[in-house]
Amino acid sequence: MIRIASSPDLLPEARVAAIEAALRPLADAGRAVQMKAYLLNRFDFLGLPAPVRRAAVLGLIRPPPTDAGVLLAVARLLWAKSEREFRYTAIDLLRRHVRMLDVAHLPELRELLQRDPWWETVDGLSAVIGALLRVAVKRDPAASAVMDAWIADADFWVRRAAMLHQLGWRLETDEVRLARHALQLAGEREFFIRKAIGWALRDYARWNPDFVRAFVDAQRAVLSKLSVREACRHLT
Repeated sequence: MIRIASSPDLLPEARVAAIEAALRPLADAGRAVQMKAYLLNRFDFLGLPAPVRRAAVLGLIRPPPTDAGVLLAVARLLWAKSEREFRYTAIDLLRRHVRMLDVAHLPELRELLQRDPWWETVDGLSAVIGALLRVAVKRDPAASAVMDAWIADADFWVRRAAMLHQLGWRLETDEVRLARHALQLAGEREFFIRKAIGWALRDYARWNPDFVRAFVDAQRAVLSKLSVREACRHLT
C-alpha cells in the first residue's frame, strides 16, 4: 500500500486532494454496497474498512495543521464529499489534533454534526467534543455548561451528543450533570436518545458502579427499559 506523506503547511484543498487520491483507488464496490445497506441505504461509501482507510491516510493526517482554522477547513472539505469514509477521516483528523480546538469552536463542530447526521458521524464528533471539553473544564469548570443548552436542543442528534460528551472521562465525570441530563431526556421515546442515556451511564459504571446502581434504582420508574438495560449491562 502506498502512503502519501503530508506537510503541515499544505493548504486545506491540497491536503483534501491528497486524502482523496489515497482513498479512491482502494475503493471496493462490493463492500460499499454492504456498508451502505448497514446504514439503511442512506449514504454512499467507497467500501473501505476502517483499518485500510486509516493506514492509507495516516501520513496525511498525522502532521498538525498550522492552526485551528486550517484544521476545521480540512474537516469541512472532507465533510462535503459524498462518500462516508471522508467524514470518518475528518473525525480521525479532529480527534488527533483536538488540542488545537477550544470551546469557541463548538459551533463549527455542531454544524458538521448536523449535516446529514446518523449515529456513526454524530458519535464520532461527540468523542471530539468530549475530548475538547475534558481539557477545557480543567482550565474552567464552567466550560461544560454549553452542554446544558445542547441537551435541550430541538435536534435530537445534538441532544445525543450532549448526553454522550462525558464518555471516557472516568472519575473526572461530572456526576451531577450526568444525572441531570439523563433525567432531562428520560421521557423521550427516540431510540437513539434512550440508548445514549444507557450508554453514558454504563460507561461511568466502569468507574463508579455504586453511583450508577443507586441512580438507576432511584429513577427506574422514569428511565426507559432500554436505558436501564444498557446502564446495568456490566453491573452485578
